[in-house]
Amino acid sequence: MQQQPLINLIEDLTGDLSDPRVLWQLAAIIVSVVIGFGMARLLKKRFGRQEVHSGVLGFGVESFGRVMAPLMVVVLLALARLALRKYHFHVNWLDVAQPIFGSLVVIRFTFYLIRRVFARNGRTISATMLAFEKVFQLLVWLAFVLYVTGMWVDVLDILENTTLPVGKHRVTVADILQASASVVVLLMLALWAGAALEEWLMKVQGMHTNLRVVVSRTARAVLILVSVLMSLSLVGIDLTVLSVFGGALGVGLGLGLQKIASNYVSGFVILLDRSLTIGDMITVDKYSGRVTQINTRYTVLQSLDGMESIVPNEMLVSGAVQNSSLSNSNVNISTKVSVAYDTDVDFAIQLLTDAALSVERVLKDKPPSVNLTTFGADGLDLTVNFWISDPENGRGGVTSDVNRAIWRALKENNISVPFPQREMRILGPVPTPVTGQESTTVLKE
Repeated sequence: MQQQPLINLIEDLTGDLSDPRVLWQLAAIIVSVVIGFGMARLLKKRFGRQEVHSGVLGFGVESFGRVMAPLMVVVLLALARLALRKYHFHVNWLDVAQPIFGSLVVIRFTFYLIRRVFARNGRTISATMLAFEKVFQLLVWLAFVLYVTGMWVDVLDILENTTLPVGKHRVTVADILQASASVVVLLMLALWAGAALEEWLMKVQGMHTNLRVVVSRTARAVLILVSVLMSLSLVGIDLTVLSVFGGALGVGLGLGLQKIASNYVSGFVILLDRSLTIGDMITVDKYSGRVTQINTRYTVLQSLDGMESIVPNEMLVSGAVQNSSLSNSNVNISTKVSVAYDTDVDFAIQLLTDAALSVERVLKDKPPSVNLTTFGADGLDLTVNFWISDPENGRGGVTSDVNRAIWRALKENNISVPFPQREMRILGPVPTPVTGQESTTVLKE
């Protein structure tokens, strides 16, 4: 687009309004908008459906759904602009409409990257990032205004002629802004690519969960490293300075970063040796719960009450860990009950076994067992042992169900459950508080 002053731009736009051929420009804008948004909607419907959601094409359409419509409009406006210029039509209105939709593409794509990388679950975003989005949107529209009014060249000249002292050298403001923009853009693209790769890997069937996590973490680290190296090259920084940085990092690891480095190494050890997997029920130290995340520095355990514990990976590697799902997920649970001495023990054992089997979560291929453990002071003590295969759903609920089934069975068959009974006798005369007469009281409990 030929940059022109603001006054000339206004004169050109108003002059085109008096020309009947301006209808071609307006028609081209309307048709481009309708076709662009219509095609984007059709593509999202066609390739964003649930059955092809995991495919590469569907993933691409879903990822760029926000920028697809304005991007198509920009392309269609460029084609219409070339066609009208070929037949010597004025295209001043197209010259303004095209950067408008181009600015919308930049804003939407940047917002998509920010929410993709920094938002929790792709939805919740912090107030700081919302403020950054507003500032970025304002800067993009300001750049659009400077561009269409022809003041962009003047602003660029000012930035290139303004220098700042950096050490022994002087650097222009334009170079600083360009370097900052290149670093931010490359890092954002690397983080987005890492998040997209991780999401795709988590949907791949036939690959172990830990292997998916290792590949996604390694790929993200490599992408970030490549983006940093490319950013340094674009800025003009000699990559040999990394040798100094590497020495400083080694000194830092030797002095105070051993724990952090140990946690990162332990995270990869856990993922590679597959001693823990997402979904396992584990107990380490005083923490227990289901493994919901295995990160490179820490592992997240979610207990049955919903409380989440962040456990450093070094603790999982150097300490003892109880894993209920390492080789198999079957867990044995026991509960105790007492019956009266005059009870038929064999009948009671069979009754308790059937009661435990009636509970849905109790395994049928590993039937419960009932043992006569002790001859108690009040009755015969029986222990009911049964197996479950879903310890991640908790033990308290299934134990309660088994106890309720046992109680119903005992009540239906008139088997008494003995309980301690005590009698307290107070011997001797006790004066009554009202009459003062003596009486003998016997209290039973």
